[in-house]
Amino acid sequence: MTQTKTETVKEFNFTKSDFERVRALIYQRAGISLADSKQEMVYSRLARRLRATGIVSFGRYLDDLEAGRLGEEWESFTNALTTNLTSFFRESHHFPLLAEHVKKLRDHPIQIWCSAASTGEEPYSIAMTVCEAFNTLTPPVQIIATDIDTNVLATGANGVYGIERIEKLEPERARRFFLRGKGDQEGMVRVRPELRQLVTFKQLNLLGDGWPLKGPFDVIFCRNVMIYFDKATQRKILSRFVPLMKPDALLFAGHSENFLYVSESLKLRGKTVYELDGRRS
Repeated sequence: MTQTKTETVKEFNFTKSDFERVRALIYQRAGISLADSKQEMVYSRLARRLRATGIVSFGRYLDDLEAGRLGEEWESFTNALTTNLTSFFRESHHFPLLAEHVKKLRDHPIQIWCSAASTGEEPYSIAMTVCEAFNTLTPPVQIIATDIDTNVLATGANGVYGIERIEKLEPERARRFFLRGKGDQEGMVRVRPELRQLVTFKQLNLLGDGWPLKGPFDVIFCRNVMIYFDKATQRKILSRFVPLMKPDALLFAGHSENFLYVSESLKLRGKTVYELDGRRS
């Protein structure tokens, strides 16, 4: 009885047909494959967009979106359906290998691309690792941090986080790389300016025709984003990564991602870490 009552008071009618339209649009726009189980999540997130635009039905919202009558709403639509789960030094086993790799590259500027930067914790973890490897806040590295979601990119560029976000960091690491807020900023921390200067945040759609960056890169991080794509989309993206990788470059993937069955150009270097397979070049 409770479930039926909840369904009758839903603010907007959201049909299976509406859900299928959303699935098709976000796949076309961002390559994201939404499972059948995501219908309630989609309703919850897009209902906010209906309220923001003053539109009273999903059908009308999707019609106006496709017809281009909602200005920059495509960006908000995409942002709403993008999942951004992240933390500092997530999947920590990757970072010692990153440190070992960059130490071998002392003789030239290091180029690193973090292709699913979210709110910035991952690219800043990369920056901290390189700083520690070179024992300086000004190492020879340029980190490009991209994401399709403009809201999370703004958070990353600002570099301000609740203090609970760094509670699991070693105290020395937290002191070295973060400034604690005072007064009305109590309970907040900000990434030190030296670290922020190492990272450039840019909007990028991995399915877009043109990527606003140039390789070749010494390292590419593409972690926990491929799981939202089907195999065909994964293959397409990996085929575009390969020409952007230097011969000895490393590609870091997420813990549940396996690229060996998607690309013949890569071979396993370590736990979810790949390098170019020279035999395939």
